Formats: sequence, C-alpha cells, structure tokens
Amino acid sequence: MPLTGSILVVEDQRSMREFLEILLRRNQHQVAVVENGADACARLDESEFDLVITDLRMPEIDGLGVLEHAKRVRPGTEVIVVTAFATAETAISAMKRGAYDYLTKPFKVDEILVVVERALEKRALVRDNLVLREELKGRFKLDRLIGRSPGMQQLFALVQRVATTRTSVLVLGESGTGKELVARAIHSLGDRATQPFVPVNCGAIPESLIESELFGYVKGAFTGAATDRDGLFAAADGGTLFLDEIGELGQPIQVKLLRTLQERTIKPVGAVSEREIDVRIVAASNRHLEEDVKAGRFRSDLFYRLNVIPIQIPPLREREDIPLLIEHFLRRFSAEMGRTVRGVTPEAMTLLRAYRYPGNVRELENLIERAVTLTATDLVDSAALPELRRPPPSEELSPLASLPQGGLDLDAHIAGIERGLLLEALDRVGGNRTAAAELLRISLRSFRYRLAKFGLDSA
Repeated sequence: MPLTGSILVVEDQRSMREFLEILLRRNQHQVAVVENGADACARLDESEFDLVITDLRMPEIDGLGVLEHAKRVRPGTEVIVVTAFATAETAISAMKRGAYDYLTKPFKVDEILVVVERALEKRALVRDNLVLREELKGRFKLDRLIGRSPGMQQLFALVQRVATTRTSVLVLGESGTGKELVARAIHSLGDRATQPFVPVNCGAIPESLIESELFGYVKGAFTGAATDRDGLFAAADGGTLFLDEIGELGQPIQVKLLRTLQERTIKPVGAVSEREIDVRIVAASNRHLEEDVKAGRFRSDLFYRLNVIPIQIPPLREREDIPLLIEHFLRRFSAEMGRTVRGVTPEAMTLLRAYRYPGNVRELENLIERAVTLTATDLVDSAALPELRRPPPSEELSPLASLPQGGLDLDAHIAGIERGLLLEALDRVGGNRTAAAELLRISLRSFRYRLAKFGLDSA
C-alpha cells in the first residue's frame, strides 16, 4: 500500500497549484496549498509537513529560499523543487541545500507520484530511525541512571531484581557515582513507589542528635523537647529509608539501628515502649566497610545485616559512558538554560574522555553545566573546559623535598619522571598518542620522538 503523508504545495500558478492539489488528494495525501514563498515559510513555522513541493521561480522568496527555511525549521521534512526553467546550476544548488529531488515541468503524473512516494519513504525511514534511537537510549537508562557499559547494564539488571523485594541493600561506590540515584531507582521500581522515600546523610548530623533524628523523641525526653516528635524512621513508614554514608555512624547508634533492623520496631528517645515500623533500608557508603569491621570501627553484625545484597557502582573512569552522559547533560542543561548547545568539539571530547574524574558523574555533570553556561556557540570547545586544560593540583609536579645526602643523577632522575609521564598519559587515553600528546601539551611529533628516545615505540 502506497505511503500517504502531509504535503505542502508552494506554487504561484493557479492551474498548476490546483492540479497538484487534486492529484495528491486523490492519492489519499493531506494537502495544504500556498501561492508564494512567504506564506510557505509561515506555514512551516506553524506546522510540520512530511513533504514540501515548491516551484523554483517565485517573487520575493523563491523555491531555494523555501528549501532553506524548511531545512532550518523542519530539518526532517523532505523538499521537492519543480521548475519550467531547469539548468544544471540550479539543480546542483537545490541538491546541495538538501532537496530530495529536482523535477522539470512539464512532468508526467506517474513521474511526480513516484518521486513523492520515494520522498515519503525516506521521511518514514528517518522518523523510524529516530524512534529506534530513542528506544535504544531507553535501554541504556534506568530511572535517572544512565549507562551502556557492561558494568552499568549488570547494575541495572540487579536493581530491577531487588526492587520488588524488601531485603536490605548496601550500595557501595566512590563519591559522585550516583548511590542515591540507585537507591531511588530501587524504591521507584518496587511496590513501595507510592510511599515516602526519605534520604538522610548520616555524616551530616551531629552524633549528639543522630538518635533523636532517626527515631524521634517524646515530650520531656531532654531539655527543649516540648512536644512529641516523629523521627526519620517514622517519616519513612511504608516506604524506603536511605541511609547515606552509614559508615560515619558511631558505635552507640549502630547498636540501636541493629535492633531496629532485627525487630522492625523503633523506640523514640525517652519512650517506654516500642513501635512497629515497616521500612525498607537502603544504605550506602564510599568507605571500605569490611576494613572498618576488621578495624573495629563498624559492627560486624550490623554490616552483615545491611550487606544482604551489595551493589557496587563502578567509578566513571572504569566505564565507557562518558559520551552518553555528555549528550544527556547537554540536552538537560541546554533546555534548562534556553540554549541550543548540541555537542562538543573533537578537541573538547578528547579532554573529557581523558580526564580521570575523581568526583565521578557528579563532577562531569558540573563540568557540562559550566561549559553550557560559558560557551558562546552551539558546540562546547576546549576553552569552556579550562580545568581540563591543566593538570589538577594533586597531579602537578613538585620538586624533591630535599637533595638526597649522597646526591643523585639529575639526568636519570628527570628521564625517569619524563618516561613515567609518557606512559601515564598513554594509559589515561587508552593508547591514543594524539590525545596523550595533548595531555602533555606537546606536539604529536615531539611525543613520538620522546617515545623513541626511551624505547617506548610499542607502548
């Protein structure tokens, strides 16, 4: 069955305009007609069409002007240019500007119908590809988590499996990797999604207040307790309590938390009786809790109670998701700021991919937000990433604290530093010599010379 679509006909000759309208309507197309280029541009500003068929020679705005406007405001719309005054130059000009085809009057009915059908097929194919791209993006997304790397896909699968259970989960990962996003995904994908999600940063609450904040208190429990007050456990009743940086809790509160997890009850400060509670616990830490257990800083029984299902989030430097995350943050911040930043330059991408991200995804997010704010064009360039064009303070070279008592071979010492930096630069960018040379602020030719000097040509 032939494809049908919405078609805008732009023709200043009444007879040709009416002929195309009747012909196209008979073939089940939706047709709008205008008699000049200015009206065509106005219609394109208002509505989207699958196809534009425009005459070439028209007063004021001609067919090429309509073509350029269509490609600017409706880039997915196909355009067919028709004229009675065909020349090779105008045909080439139309095709260079994005026309699907170029027809010469008079044309046969079958000829125009075949070209229309093919143009609509291309339009449908492009639209289907866009839909497929969005679906593929969806495969790399879970709630607000984004990633296509194997580690992230395994994490997505694990989150989906545990979301429907009430088992305690311990989320581990460096700062900025998205531990709270994982906790929120577990909550939103489970049967508690309509109930409260209560996050608490255990390290941000003074030790003297943490018990009353978590469990609440009754009137008169301490000086200033003028009324009863529910704690965060009560606020999360029926839902999820996210205990971030749980490794910061002191030993006394660890004991009370363990009892709450075991008995599923809470006892507010100053109360004489306990209260049943239905709360799912998701805890998180950027510390090595097993080492804290061995050192006696964290109770082993609480650790094993929390660590029923551990979820380890890989750091950004071990993932392959930097371009995907850049695209996501560019769309987000462009929309928030009313900008049209559509991508990054190759040089900027090299810098972004080579950086180690000690702050992980949060740091990348901040970098892109700042870059969208600073860039004056529709592409982020390296000038908008000044912090990546120089090594961070922790990586800058520092002189020896003092000269060794027995002296040293200065040339050998400097050569060792240079050799180490060459290898580290290569390692950071996966062996890409051009990117490694950029990291060291030297030319590719100089980089190759230095590799050869140290016998590292095969590095």
